[in-house]
Amino acid sequence: MSKTRIVIIQLKEIIYTAIFVGLGILLILLLIFMFLPGKDDTTAKGDSAKYKAGVYTTQIKLNNTDLNLEVVVDKNHINSVRFVNLDNSVTTMYPLIKPALESITTQLYNDVDVKDVTLSDDSKYTQTMILESIEKTLQKATP
Repeated sequence: MSKTRIVIIQLKEIIYTAIFVGLGILLILLLIFMFLPGKDDTTAKGDSAKYKAGVYTTQIKLNNTDLNLEVVVDKNHINSVRFVNLDNSVTTMYPLIKPALESITTQLYNDVDVKDVTLSDDSKYTQTMILESIEKTLQKATP
């Protein structure tokens, strides 16, 4: 009977040793893959940038008034879209221009792509004009 116990204890030791050797090999492989020089992460991140960071403007002509649309972007996001020289006379003549821009900017700030912005039925044509201007401005910002 005592020989059976010794064999069982030795079998447990062999199993434990095999498990620890397997974990040791796994740890060594993990360390090798972590610290092995490979692809540079900075180049991969640099290639995936959607825009060149900066402030870009485009002019929109409404009858006799020129509006400057300003778009501020960083590498991957649109940070600000606004009209630089929006007067009270323009907002009086075109009352939908301000709410249309606000509707578009809230969607763009929530990381909706310019092509996926949903237009409201109330100011569809105004929003289309603004979106075309934003797209034209973002073409200047693409690398």
